[in-house]
Amino acid sequence: MRLPKAEDPALISCFYLLFATALDTITPSKSIKDPDVIISQNGVFRLGFFSLANSSNRYVGILYNQIPVQTVVWVANRNRPLKDSSGILTISDDGNLVVSNGKAEVLWSSHVNNTAPNATTAQLLDSGNLVLSNGEDGASSLWESFEDPSNAFIETMKISTDVKTGRKVELKSWKSIDDPSDGNFSLSLEPFNSPEVIIRKNNQLYHRTGPWNGNSFIGLIDEYTAYLEGFDVVADNPQQAYYMTYDFSNDSMLIYIELDSQGKFIERKWDEGKGNWINKYSSYQTNCDVYGYCGAFGICDSSKRPICSCLKGFKPRNIEEWSRGNWSSGCFRTTPLQCKRDNNNGSGAGQGDDGFLEMKMMKVPAFPHPSSISNGQCKDQCMNMKNCSCVAYAHDDGIGCMLWSGDLIDVQKFSASGVDLYIRLPSSELDKGKSSKVIVITTVTAGIVAITISALFLWCGMAKQRGTNKRHKQIKHKSYSENVGESLIGVKLQQLPLFNFEELATATNNFHPEKKLGQGGFGPVYKGTLDDGKEIAVKRLSKASGQGLEEFMNEVVVMSKLQHRNLVRLFGCCVEAEEKILVYEFMPNKSLDAFLFDPVKRRLLDWRKRFNIIEGISRGLLYLHRDSRLRIIHRDLKASNVLLDQDLNPKISDFGMARIFGGGENQANTKRVVGTYCNWCCFSEKSDVFSYGVLLLEIVSGRRNTSFYNKDDLSLLGYAWRLWREGNIWRLVDEVIFESESDSNNEKEIWRCIHVGLLCVQEYTKDRPTISTVISMLNSEISDLNTPKQPAFTQAPLMSHNVKDRGSLNDVTLTNLDGR
Repeated sequence: MRLPKAEDPALISCFYLLFATALDTITPSKSIKDPDVIISQNGVFRLGFFSLANSSNRYVGILYNQIPVQTVVWVANRNRPLKDSSGILTISDDGNLVVSNGKAEVLWSSHVNNTAPNATTAQLLDSGNLVLSNGEDGASSLWESFEDPSNAFIETMKISTDVKTGRKVELKSWKSIDDPSDGNFSLSLEPFNSPEVIIRKNNQLYHRTGPWNGNSFIGLIDEYTAYLEGFDVVADNPQQAYYMTYDFSNDSMLIYIELDSQGKFIERKWDEGKGNWINKYSSYQTNCDVYGYCGAFGICDSSKRPICSCLKGFKPRNIEEWSRGNWSSGCFRTTPLQCKRDNNNGSGAGQGDDGFLEMKMMKVPAFPHPSSISNGQCKDQCMNMKNCSCVAYAHDDGIGCMLWSGDLIDVQKFSASGVDLYIRLPSSELDKGKSSKVIVITTVTAGIVAITISALFLWCGMAKQRGTNKRHKQIKHKSYSENVGESLIGVKLQQLPLFNFEELATATNNFHPEKKLGQGGFGPVYKGTLDDGKEIAVKRLSKASGQGLEEFMNEVVVMSKLQHRNLVRLFGCCVEAEEKILVYEFMPNKSLDAFLFDPVKRRLLDWRKRFNIIEGISRGLLYLHRDSRLRIIHRDLKASNVLLDQDLNPKISDFGMARIFGGGENQANTKRVVGTYCNWCCFSEKSDVFSYGVLLLEIVSGRRNTSFYNKDDLSLLGYAWRLWREGNIWRLVDEVIFESESDSNNEKEIWRCIHVGLLCVQEYTKDRPTISTVISMLNSEISDLNTPKQPAFTQAPLMSHNVKDRGSLNDVTLTNLDGR
């Protein structure tokens, strides 16, 4: 899914409909040159040249033509992009469809043998299929884009495997959202013993849907099989080609499926009201969906912690690895099957001593052996297989009996749907289950008697306990302080609610990776839900963090004294043993940089929303600098530290680097590393004003400061300064802003924001305005603005090329150039 650049599909469509004939066809005498296009007969798809967000490369591809969001479903020269607009798509002398550049170098070809090249045509159909055909008989297809797909699966396309020839039609993921070259993932329909969809990562099995039973893939839970309406897998003859296709009966519903760069098979539906694609289904939901995540004879259950365990009768093969959360080594059988022991003793008797453990609602293991016998005979067939090789069986009405020998891999417990899986165990293991029930009943009975007796003693001791509760609380509070050292002596933690570690572990599902919102310099941040349903953000100090006790206590002290609608609210903290945790209000839209620098989400930020964010940040800073009981310098203001609530209102966060000023202080010294660069000098309110100016220019331009590159190796500040001096400052503005008709009337406001941003980043501290002056300038209360002087840090720093590797993990950028 891609966003439009300069092209307007509606205008292009109208132009060709009015002034061209055979709009959907390329012939040896009719080529298309960049930026020309051809359009299918009813205008559903177009074929032509395009670029992706954050890239100047040019590609030839097929796109949806009648929706405003640029959506690419096929790319010809995905691995050899054009570097300029000299490209041409034509039918060559040998009858092939080719993409070439201005030097006549062929970058892509259909690679077919054509006996009548002069009669060849390439037609774009309303199905989205580009068909190269030989005109001699009028219908002979030489090549189709549907048989050479990219990463998109659209209606009537076939994902297929020819058993005889081994030829596959498979999807190949893009390398990234801005790079359509071959990525790490591929998707194909594998026959195995029953056809199923397989996703591979670097040619290794990564995800499987389970076998097809004629209606659905049985390895998907019910709530997702509903999305398979219209899907069909044709595998009538095991010696012929298998294929999967889909065709919805509802023509008004626009749907396509994409194998994305992360290996997810995502079904997208066009939402006319929202004017965008929405995700209906993703093949990858939890780590349990990764093939073999728990190893051989392991079972994955995403509702439990840890999610991996061994099947009954099995133990971890490598205890040390399992204790570290690496379950790939799997499990081994603790007691041999009775039939194995009988065979080793030379006796065929005793097979009846093995039995089967029933496991309900399961994703069946990989590579079953199908059988046409009836359900009632599955158990007997498994029990009587030679060399007692059958270790499990299952039955599905559409498939029949499925039998397994060897290792059981990719077993998963579902909360709904699935099939019943029967695991072969020796009778001694099955009897353990029965005897354990007796033990439980006996234990419970004895426990009730013991509890009754103990209650009498407990009642007698309650009065004494009440008298000592107060002393215990004091001791507990003292232990909190001792755990974090002498630095807490002067801090009144009792003014802030204290959470216990167990409560936060429960709220975050034991800090499960699926709850992780992101990672910053302090450590990981998790989403949590308290017992009362309140959603929270839990920031846990990492042992590997460059920050520590000083930053933690600094944030507790600062945030406990601040209340403002543009500052994130601190609910409390937790200090137990080595754990140092901060609990904040949960912000559903995460951080500003996740929107501002994302090619899709940035379109949600029209100028009004961006200006609202600019104003909100400035009000938050004004409160810190002037209006709060304390005078506070944030010292780490950047896009990743501005969080957005459900209405995209901004709230400043992360006060680990903040400093409190005394009433008469204007600046202070520091030798600590702050933000992106080390500042060994002094800091003041003007430090925050500088960071605010950088952030303001990022919001207007939609570009990161530290990852901005051009031929002159300028930073974003240097680039903005050059455009200002050249009188061409409008080139700085994010093109998304001007796509909205309402935003085109805000030119004065946009220009004023750029002007203010440049005033804030001036090299000398004395030249920068205070934040209160900034607010007056933004509101036009000050009409005559000073002429900005040269900014600091106009050159792209040498270390900026490594910023991605050193930054936060939640799409965060380090934008803070620490001014004085």
